[in-house]
Amino acid sequence: MKPFWKDRNVFVTGCTGFLGRYLIKELTKSGANITGLIRGKGLDSSTFQEEFCSKINVVHGRLEDLSVIQEALKKNAIDTVFHVAAQSIVGTANQNPLQTFETNIRGTWNVLEACRHHPVKRVIIASSEKSYGNHSSLPLDESFPLQGRYPYDVSKSCADLITQTYFYTYQLPVCITRFGNVFGDGDLNFNRIIPQVIRSIIHHESPVIKSDGTFVRDYLYVEDAIHAMMLLAEKIEELGIAGEPFNFSNENPLSVLEVVTKILNGMDSDLQPIILNLATNETQRQYLSAKKARDILGWKPIFDFDTGLKRTIDWYKEYFTSLG
Repeated sequence: MKPFWKDRNVFVTGCTGFLGRYLIKELTKSGANITGLIRGKGLDSSTFQEEFCSKINVVHGRLEDLSVIQEALKKNAIDTVFHVAAQSIVGTANQNPLQTFETNIRGTWNVLEACRHHPVKRVIIASSEKSYGNHSSLPLDESFPLQGRYPYDVSKSCADLITQTYFYTYQLPVCITRFGNVFGDGDLNFNRIIPQVIRSIIHHESPVIKSDGTFVRDYLYVEDAIHAMMLLAEKIEELGIAGEPFNFSNENPLSVLEVVTKILNGMDSDLQPIILNLATNETQRQYLSAKKARDILGWKPIFDFDTGLKRTIDWYKEYFTSLG
């Protein structure tokens, strides 16, 4: 248990999502009192009900409803806010940009506006490498301008910039995390490349690559992402770093084809990927420098990609076996 979080009142958006579930698990282990925002009235997952709802205060509502967030902060005397909710699928953003903008941009300014009128001590906004957009010089560091061009990238650029204006204008004690592609056990969004490929191989189907396989990205194991967010929250006041963005990366960028090959090898599969070469509205090469996080926060990832991937593959094997 981390003493910092003992009995601290924490509000988490996106608590039923991949990152949110892990964050709640770690905060619970650390003794925090958690209030979680859940979209809609019902919970589809009995697993979530069993594992989390007995341990947190549940608030039903949408990010687009400012009054719900304001009431949650006030009623539960919230000290710390983690905003991790987002529409996070690039393809969905291309198909439905308006809903992505509503969730990712309006949702972020609603969280920030609610925090502005409530005396929270620290706010963490989860952004993305996508907020940088396309740059010819790599790796990306925090000095690079935010210049998203495609719907998802733009939604993250805007949310990131709005977050910064709440610090510079209102001195809101907020920091921004910028991750690459977060992966790990428990991610049931099979639009993402790693769970999609693992599922295909388990079902003895050739994995499908929508792009040409050469797109290069960062891949960060989920536990490292969660530890990064919690560490950043712990250090905001101590180090006087409010308003700052931080990249978090294992600094080992991989192409999509390299990732798929590692999964095939890790699962002892002789299947061959099907390359569709249909992906559009995505940046070709995008990866991060984590030097600032290393130097200022003393952060470093615990898991390299291969170790995280093995843990992830093992989890999905057990998961699909349990489904029968």
